Amino acid sequence: MSNPATPPAVGVLDERAPLTFPPGFLWGAATAAYQIEGAAAEGGRTPSIWDTFSHTEGRTVAGHTGDVACDHYHRLGDDVRLMAELGLKSYRFSVSWPRVQPGGSGPANAEGLDFYRRLVDELLAQGIEPWLTLYHWDLPQELEDAGGWPARDTAARFADYSQLVADALGDRVKYWTTLNEPWCSAFLGYGSGVHAPGRTDGAASVRAGHHLMLGHGLAVQALRAALPDAQLGVTVNLYPVTPATESPADADAARRIDGLANRFFLDPLLRGAYPDDLVADLAKVTDFGHVQDGDLATIATPLDLVGVNYYSRHVVAAPLPGEEPERYWRAATNWPGSEDVRFVTRGVPVTDMDWEIDAPGLVETLRRVHEEYTDLPLYVTENGSAFVDAVIDGQVDDAERLAYFDAHLRASHEAIAAGVPLRGYFAWSLLDNFEWAWGYTKRFGMIYVDYDSQTRIPKSSARWYAEVIRRNGLAAQ
Repeated sequence: MSNPATPPAVGVLDERAPLTFPPGFLWGAATAAYQIEGAAAEGGRTPSIWDTFSHTEGRTVAGHTGDVACDHYHRLGDDVRLMAELGLKSYRFSVSWPRVQPGGSGPANAEGLDFYRRLVDELLAQGIEPWLTLYHWDLPQELEDAGGWPARDTAARFADYSQLVADALGDRVKYWTTLNEPWCSAFLGYGSGVHAPGRTDGAASVRAGHHLMLGHGLAVQALRAALPDAQLGVTVNLYPVTPATESPADADAARRIDGLANRFFLDPLLRGAYPDDLVADLAKVTDFGHVQDGDLATIATPLDLVGVNYYSRHVVAAPLPGEEPERYWRAATNWPGSEDVRFVTRGVPVTDMDWEIDAPGLVETLRRVHEEYTDLPLYVTENGSAFVDAVIDGQVDDAERLAYFDAHLRASHEAIAAGVPLRGYFAWSLLDNFEWAWGYTKRFGMIYVDYDSQTRIPKSSARWYAEVIRRNGLAAQ
């Protein structure tokens, strides 16, 4: 892997030979409701699985919760003005299911919908395209109590909720994605239990993954009927998976993890079937009896776009005799049926999340989706990095994050040059926020948030990104 590109000075791009992105390229930033909104018990909102999880002792670092987070619920106007100052062309946000439909059933909560109406109106007034995600992990607790995503009925409930949001915002929102990273919802939430709801059941995690995709398909059908002109898609988190050596055993380990990380979702969504080898790998976990006639056709309901979240690469190896898989650096229970696969570190630069920095992997991932699966427009719907930030004299110089963005935007440009129909890029994240089980100890934002005062400070990366957007390009190397 090459080292991340050395960025130009903050706010300055080399005029000699810019790398220009296509006209109309959608430059954005992204957030998620539970990570930034706060106001957890205001406006008719009821608890989600993340409220319950974060309030359970030992589940999050230092017992941190999203009760207040970035207080975006009360600071909506100021935050949108910050977006406008950065020159964002689009803002990807998620709708909180329990804020809009408390308990996960019944009529919409008018006060909750009004919050999102105000957000959309503010965005449009600033010339920023709203990009709405219906589900970013905050399942209403009542639906989890009834079985959660491993229960088939949750998929139907999700379609009903999607219809409520479409009725309220469909006249002003063009871009809709159903799910964000269903792999995380299924395998971190129900497999390893490191995310809400914190269950540890491999078979349940596989059922959850299927029902998430079924809910996606039902929601797309509902949205298509209600909003025929909308752009509809889904966002999946994808990884290039590389064997640690050229041995057949390591190659098979890579095949197995690629099946669970990538093909478990890409194949049903874009090919209408589960891969045969994945089904065989999971035979000791489940017989796939939860898949009913017609499910796969529903899951493969045609889309208008695909969102790709990219952060790193997986390098894997076959198990070593006598070594317990729990010792491996990634939780074995994230990978039902392949718990013995080893995840290998390579000694390359990492982020504060201990994720290896691998910008070429983004090119590889985008090309694979386009060349093997679909001609649909692709969007990088999340890409970013956590580093330790410090406020010095009122400024935050996050040179490492700036270099990360620069390298991955160059990778995005390379993918476009290779023929990938990449139409936009959303930096993760607009704001420092509640980083799930890590609480407030990891910062991904381009804008620094002092959680005590709620002061916002644009970091060097934010000012640099604003200049990239303004010029629609990067300096050539």
